[in-house]
Amino acid sequence: MRRFIPATAVLSEKTKYSLPLRRWRWRCFSRVAQKEFDNKGGVVVPKMPSFDYAPPPYTGPSAAEILSKRKEYLSPALFYLYNKPLNVVDGRMQYLFDENGRRYLDAFGGIATVCCGHCHPHVVDAIVNQTKRLQHSTILYLNHAIADLAEALANKLPGNLKVVFFTNSGTEANELAIMMARLYTGCHDIISLRNAYHGNAAGTMGATAQSNWKFNVIQSGVHHAINPDPYRGVFGSEGEKYARDIQDLIQFGTSGNIAGFISEAIQASPIFTVTIDFHGVGGIIELAPGYLPAAYNIIKKAGGLCIADEVQGGFGRTGSHFWGFENHGVVPDIVTMAKGIGNGIPLGAVMTTPEIAEVLTRRNYFNTFGGNPVCTAAGLAVLNVIEKERLQDNAFVVGSYLKERLIALKEKHDLIGDVRGRGLMLGVELVTDHELKTPAKLETLHLLDQMKEIGVLVGKGGFYGNVFRITPPLCFTTEDAGKLL
Repeated sequence: MRRFIPATAVLSEKTKYSLPLRRWRWRCFSRVAQKEFDNKGGVVVPKMPSFDYAPPPYTGPSAAEILSKRKEYLSPALFYLYNKPLNVVDGRMQYLFDENGRRYLDAFGGIATVCCGHCHPHVVDAIVNQTKRLQHSTILYLNHAIADLAEALANKLPGNLKVVFFTNSGTEANELAIMMARLYTGCHDIISLRNAYHGNAAGTMGATAQSNWKFNVIQSGVHHAINPDPYRGVFGSEGEKYARDIQDLIQFGTSGNIAGFISEAIQASPIFTVTIDFHGVGGIIELAPGYLPAAYNIIKKAGGLCIADEVQGGFGRTGSHFWGFENHGVVPDIVTMAKGIGNGIPLGAVMTTPEIAEVLTRRNYFNTFGGNPVCTAAGLAVLNVIEKERLQDNAFVVGSYLKERLIALKEKHDLIGDVRGRGLMLGVELVTDHELKTPAKLETLHLLDQMKEIGVLVGKGGFYGNVFRITPPLCFTTEDAGKLL
């Protein structure tokens, strides 16, 4: 059954009268869709791929009731997507279901977190079985779950990166990595990248390089290098030229020796809110070719450690490699991870060498829930599923197909300024002017809502809030990609 959605269905009054809608429709929809407008201005909704699952009836509170409680009892700092917030009550693999049983194609993956698929049976079984036996003890006692996951992770990393400290999140993992670099080197200065996001605690907020995510608290000892952005950067795709700024920062902003350098292989951090003037971070930006090898070389000469933030880019998401940094031919000293490691379970980790790990024995460092048996059992199940179901290979095949088709759309539509990323970690930047690269903020908001109305969920990012973040579960299929396109 075909359903028609008016092109202006979710435009606010302010937005509705600030945009030329005829020009809008021509830009926003594919040429196939343009030919399918009905005489009322609606557009034919593409058919959802078949899927053999129907959720049980939902009997809980409505979206309106939840939103009312949320506004009264939860922090006002929390925000949500869409003009009409989505009440998600069920999930299976690459699909989510709302309170009415409607199915949505999830191309966001809970912010690049759901890698195996929502409620993957093997991951669920591992969580349930461990919970039935032992939900929590403490790392002061022995339990095989934490040791088994540590061994499995060590086998996935190159060189001597074989010692792990488990955390509860990516922020905590990055916070610990920065502290370890400072302790090991005896230096305080950290170099991060402009446009970076590494967390919202004391040290990681300093490493984060966007005003929108930085509160007015003490953030010392961090220097932000020019971002090697091939699309908006001053040197285009010439990575080594960007790396020279790191040398300048060391020479003119530090004592000449530093603690370390932290970066993602693909800047990916999110924006969630729907307001026009709120900026995001990341935007699925690939670092310019040749940048990381040159940057690592400079950092090493200054006595620093190299930290790879794999919180979003790890666990096969980039397709060609298991870790994002491997795409650049470098080996870091410390690797941080979270999100995909647990498929939604709160779990993070810091991997490093035995020599660097030794610094934490100088004092007591403890984490009550880091290495919790339920979380680590889930993490091991995730690794097993990725390998057995060849999800990294699938991310490469489906992601390559999707990126190629998105680039083809870019050639047809002026609204698309750039398509970038690897595997199932893709970004589509929307601009109103290709030469000036003027961010298409209103258009992005409108399309985000329109896609939700036809059953497709994507993320939104970029400093200007004009980038679609496509980070679906790694079980995404080419048929799913066709629906998204």
